[in-house]
Amino acid sequence: MATPILKTKLYMPPARSDLISRPRLTGRLNTSLPEEGAGLSENCFARKLTLISAPAGFGKTTLMSEWVHTVRAHRDAPLQAAWLSLDEGDNDPVRFLTYLIAALQTVEGNVGNSALSALQSPQPPPIEALLAPLINDIVAITGRIVLVLDDYHVIEAQAIHDTLTFLLEHLPPQMHLVIATREDPYLPLARLRVRGQLTEVRVTDLRFTLDEAAEFLSTRVGLNLSAEDIAALETRTEGWIAGLQLAAISMQGYKDATSFIKSFTGSHHFVLDYLLEEVLHQQPESVQTFLLRSSILDRMCGSLCDAVRFGGAKSPTAASGQETLEYLERANLFIIPLDSERRWYRYHHLFADLLRQRLQQSVGLSTGGEKESVAELHSRASLWYEENGFETEAFHHAFAAEDFERAASLAELAWQTMDSSFQSAAWLGWVKKLPDKLIRARPVLSTQYAWALNDVGEVDAVEARLLDAERWLDTTGDIDARPEGSLDEMVVVDEELFQTLPWRIALARAVNAQVRGDVAATVEYAKRALDLISEEDHYNRSLATSVLAFTHWANGDLEAVNRAFADFRAQMLTAGNVFFAVACSGYLAEIMVAQGRLHEAERTYKQSLQLASEHGEQLQRVTAHLHLGLAMLYHEMGDREAAAQQLLKSKELGEQTALIDWPHRWCLAQARLKEAEGGLEAALDLLDEAKRLYVRNPVPDERPIEALKARVYVKQGRLTQALDWVHEHGLSVDDDLSYLREFEHITLARVLIAEYQSDCVDHTILAARGLLERLLKVTEEGGRMGSMIEILVLQALAHQAQGNIPLALAPLERALALAEPAGYVRIFVDEGLPMAQLLSEAVAREVVSDYTGKLLAVFRSEEQKSKAEPCLPPAPPARSLVEPLSQRELEVLQLIAQGLSNREISERLFLALSTVKGHNRNIFGKLQVQRRTEAVARARELGLV
Repeated sequence: MATPILKTKLYMPPARSDLISRPRLTGRLNTSLPEEGAGLSENCFARKLTLISAPAGFGKTTLMSEWVHTVRAHRDAPLQAAWLSLDEGDNDPVRFLTYLIAALQTVEGNVGNSALSALQSPQPPPIEALLAPLINDIVAITGRIVLVLDDYHVIEAQAIHDTLTFLLEHLPPQMHLVIATREDPYLPLARLRVRGQLTEVRVTDLRFTLDEAAEFLSTRVGLNLSAEDIAALETRTEGWIAGLQLAAISMQGYKDATSFIKSFTGSHHFVLDYLLEEVLHQQPESVQTFLLRSSILDRMCGSLCDAVRFGGAKSPTAASGQETLEYLERANLFIIPLDSERRWYRYHHLFADLLRQRLQQSVGLSTGGEKESVAELHSRASLWYEENGFETEAFHHAFAAEDFERAASLAELAWQTMDSSFQSAAWLGWVKKLPDKLIRARPVLSTQYAWALNDVGEVDAVEARLLDAERWLDTTGDIDARPEGSLDEMVVVDEELFQTLPWRIALARAVNAQVRGDVAATVEYAKRALDLISEEDHYNRSLATSVLAFTHWANGDLEAVNRAFADFRAQMLTAGNVFFAVACSGYLAEIMVAQGRLHEAERTYKQSLQLASEHGEQLQRVTAHLHLGLAMLYHEMGDREAAAQQLLKSKELGEQTALIDWPHRWCLAQARLKEAEGGLEAALDLLDEAKRLYVRNPVPDERPIEALKARVYVKQGRLTQALDWVHEHGLSVDDDLSYLREFEHITLARVLIAEYQSDCVDHTILAARGLLERLLKVTEEGGRMGSMIEILVLQALAHQAQGNIPLALAPLERALALAEPAGYVRIFVDEGLPMAQLLSEAVAREVVSDYTGKLLAVFRSEEQKSKAEPCLPPAPPARSLVEPLSQRELEVLQLIAQGLSNREISERLFLALSTVKGHNRNIFGKLQVQRRTEAVARARELGLV
């Protein structure tokens, strides 16, 4: 009896006018096609099979239809397509082959007639006997054929898999097979892959890119979403096309798209229905159970899934966790491999949301409620993670199980490892979730809590936690003299660690005092800790000594700090703590920079980065600081390309760095770079952001944000704001000088020089020079060459502002002599035009001519910072001026050249009219002219305007 043919199964979906073009995918499919112009006698198709394998809703059918329509319309040689949409009824081999022949007959009406007649006879022959004549019929077809089998995942009959395998092995050269499926078919894919006869398109390929998602949501769906909302939705759906469409449907009627997207999960009505009907309910009960129970896991491996499902009592007939995970991957059940070995997996976010919701609704009803049953699953996961060394996951599942005692014990045991790898912020996030009463009963945990608070800058809360720990000790710190009756209340997981609490508490107080700027208390508590730590405990004695190093830093004794950090680094390497050794190297390099030892600092950075690279990816989490420090070092040395490379690397690593002060440091670096480029307003914004991100830590705050902003104000000509900063911070040229205020006092000198340039009051410049002389003496005594060079530069600029070039060149010559061996560049260039003029004078007088010539070359290569600044001449100007113009005089000259009157200039620069007239006299005198027009002409000759 003839099998009736449902012709709609043979219809190819029509081409859609609103289709999102995906050339990257059609290009992949085109690799199976013959070369353009290939003759029919050649082996026409480059490959036998194209496999498109992905879960429901990833656009497999749409892609195939688009591709077939495209190649039929645009290839120069004849190419026809046969289409067969499969359903569950096609699992009968006779029916399958009947429909396959019917599909081919849409291309060539007589193909497979003999086979079809045999199939429709009362006693059909074996399928294998019909394949050879069918293949021979295909060979006789003129032209090339693409046969598309859609929804092949419904086929479960092995006989059909065998039929298709035979067809593939003997496929005529002018025929190509395309299969779309939700799970990999039982065909010889590996053999085809090795032979280069297989083109594959999988879920990672089919996911919408961000650009495709944006086009889909705006063009196809008509949503007007911001770029941020589109990116968030693409991330949430992981490029799942159906997920995006369902989200768009769900979003209808919502005025606040951003809030909807943030809350969009697999529990939304349309997504829930789709995933239930198309995915979950299509699976056997055993697979559904596996999916639900494993959904509590953010990532999965076989043995972990077994532990969660069976709790150690696995049924001998049940498939193992690894076998089930491999099945889920083959079946494309929204599962994503996380490694190339296919050991670890995770679920698609929306699918995981659905499974977790269903789990809450379906489990534990017979054992006292769903909450207890889900808690049991989490408890099993926690035990597995603990046994396998995953402290973070063990804690989180214990917490999810509401087993807070166990969670607290896990946190206590995890502290040492996480602290030594700079993960104390993450650890603190765990512990803050625990009941406070439980923490206070654990003296070790309370002490660890205090340390973590120190690490993240929450210094005001530290002492309370230390007192919580200390109440279990007597007033002398004797750990055996606990309050009577307290033993039953106190919880100690590690008795050996408990024995060390006296010195750990003392050292925590030392760190806390250093962060708060109490140097005396820091020394007192650090020495107490050293008295309590065993002489044989070199590692922890080194930690205590390193705390004392920060007090040397605060006092400006950089050589002592250098020795202390070098010793600490060596101790950490000996102890095998590479994390601390690498992180400490950043501090060591910073000290070297302050000492003017730039090349040594460069070597230290590079050696530490090499050390980190030799110890795996984990160490990269603490190298963002090193790359940033090296970038700013190269910036100072004038190597822009190297600086840019290091900045890029720092940015890449900084987003996942373990060191919490990186965002603050990054903003400071960016502010410095913007200031150097002339982006002064942007620099101020970045400094404000750096202030917001600042985390209090033991490193002395030697360059306060407000002082950095005052320097920018000076460059902007905002003298009032700069002077306000001076008054608000109580700065005076008569202050006692200290290292922690050194940067502020150097900044004060800058403000005073700018004030003199504005009002020409002699006592102002004399005060600045006096302050600089005192600062030079203390920095020289302290070996702080970086500050020395800056002070000498300012002395030169102060003399220049007074018009005394010979006196200006003396400190400049000394600054150049100190700076040249170290390779300083920006410390001069960032001073702008006044420094360029001084350097030109130095060249003319043969003062360190090679080095000054190099600096002037940098000046000439710098882009013009603003329209108000004159361009430098193409070569060092001849010594044509008796005295160079001051910065303020250049500003006045620019405005004169623009045609402004004296009164307009006074209003523009906020100067008294008499002051403007005084600047005019100075300008005319230096340019050796009598009137404005002559001044402008002369200035143009010199390249000043």
